Amino acid sequence: MRSHFQFVDDHRNTYEVKRLCQDVNRSSYYEWLAGVEARATRQRTDRILAQEIREVHGESGGAYGSPRVTAELREKGRRVNEKRIARLMRTFSITGIRLRRRVRTTVPDPAASPVPHLFQRDFTATEPGRKYMGEITYLPLTGGESSISRPCWTASAARSSAGPSPTTWVPAW
Repeated sequence: MRSHFQFVDDHRNTYEVKRLCQDVNRSSYYEWLAGVEARATRQRTDRILAQEIREVHGESGGAYGSPRVTAELREKGRRVNEKRIARLMRTFSITGIRLRRRVRTTVPDPAASPVPHLFQRDFTATEPGRKYMGEITYLPLTGGESSISRPCWTASAARSSAGPSPTTWVPAW
């Protein structure tokens, strides 16, 4: 990605810097220009550090993520920050192995038609008892079976001096 300042720098021999910097502050351009050498140095050190990260990552068989790579580099005497290691691993596409698998708890029926969203995120009611909502909660029991708890809510239309009252919880038992 090229910055606006790089565009100004590329065309400064053809046009005035003042004219090229109509959308940005001219002093910001000169500050950016002063930091070109520092950015180049940082990019060189980032490439060197990325090579060290690849070595540690390769020694682990590709398993280590940024926290463990940081610890290994610190053991080798390198002063590094975990956030910088994480940034470099993202930049250079170095990823650790994720051992945790995502558990899919619900398998939808592909033939089933989608249920319409009747509330459209509007939970206010004109009068008490007009809108009811619910949530199904599965509670694990001994023996591996599940129990279903269905609390319901009703939106209350009562008003007070502080504004509309919050949603009232009504148990479904």
